[in-house]
This record gives sequence, structure tokens and C-alpha cells, in this order.
Amino acid sequence: MMATETGKTSAKSQPPKPVRRPGKVKVVRALYNYSAQHADELSFEEGQLLYVHDLDTDPNWWKAKCGEKEGLIPSNYVEEQMEQVELPLHEAARRGNILFLIECLRQGVSPSGLDSAGNTPLYWAARAGHLDCVRHLLSLPNTGINAQNKMGDSPLHVASVHSHLEVVNLLLDSGANPTLRNNENLLAEELTADVAIINSIQMSQRNSERDYGYSADDYNDDSD
Repeated sequence: MMATETGKTSAKSQPPKPVRRPGKVKVVRALYNYSAQHADELSFEEGQLLYVHDLDTDPNWWKAKCGEKEGLIPSNYVEEQMEQVELPLHEAARRGNILFLIECLRQGVSPSGLDSAGNTPLYWAARAGHLDCVRHLLSLPNTGINAQNKMGDSPLHVASVHSHLEVVNLLLDSGANPTLRNNENLLAEELTADVAIINSIQMSQRNSERDYGYSADDYNDDSD
């Protein structure tokens, strides 16, 4: 049955508090729609994921984020069991949620973690063309700018194939290696028909004499 009371002293249930672990993000799924009744509250819809970062101040009202918005949520409007998002930074990069991405990093989530396909958060940000996320990740050490996934694709490969010119230029300026070949023996410039991208990559090769080596040490996860 849907909770009907919205007063801050009338929450019907109090989920158990999870054990806090650095580098994890506490997530609950909304059971019902909720429209904010006060300026410090957060509106959300049934099924949305809410990222909780304060359960202690008031057990009936938690401080949470949903997208780029932040506010108090009634604890009886969400699932009683908390989830641990194992790859929150990948999710933030894929969705282009820069605020959540920054929050994950602040909580100690490693920027060099790999998903099951061998993709880094930078790969997902580059694939989707989220320039602000790409720029922020590139400002960090060990983000895997030249890391290749299980298909051999690097962030430059995937930015090229999806025609994200600004991302391609940013990657090149930050040291992306245009000479890497994927498992199909293809260069990044061979994956696009975008003339501007091809020209950018070829110009980068002509103007640069850098060593583009990428070692296993760049995958080191310093969050543990």
C-alpha cells in the first residue's frame, strides 16, 4: 500500500542503516511518486534511483540526490533495502551526470576501475560525448586515457566512431594515442567518416613525438 502521510514526523518505516564503506554509493529505488512540499525537499518519481548521503540527521528524512537535484526524501517512500552500486562512476560517466561523478570521486571511487567488458569511466564518457565528464576525468591521474577494452577499443576509438569531435580533440590534447589499433586492426581515424576528426587525428600524429605507452600500472586502484 502506498504511503499517504507526508509530514516529516510521520514516516511509517525506518529501513536499517547500511554499513558505510568507502568508495561505495548508497542507492535506493523510489516506491512511489513524491512531490516536494517544502523548498528543502526533493521530488522524484516511482522507480527512480536516489543516491543517499545522509541517513543520520533524521531517520525519517534522508538527504539524497536524483540527477542534478538534491534534497530531503521521506524514507518510507523508498525501498527498505539499500543497494551498493558497484560501478557508480561508470554509471555517472555514461549518463553524463557530472555532479554525481564528482560525488563518486569524492567518496573514493577509483577513476581507473574496469567494468566486465574492460571499459573505464573515461571510455563511457567519451562514447556518449559528455565533454564535461571527459574533461574532469582527464584532470585526474590514472584515468586510462589509452586503456583498451576487451575489443581493443580506447576512448579515442569510441569517440571517433560516434563522431564526437570536441571529445576527440580533448583526448588528443591530453595525450591519447592515435596509433593504437583495436582487435580488428583498425585505427581510430579508420572508424569514422568525419573529415574533421580524421584531420585532427592526422595533425596530432604529425605534430607529436610523444611516447604513448600505457602500462598495467595505470590501472592501479588506489581506493582500497
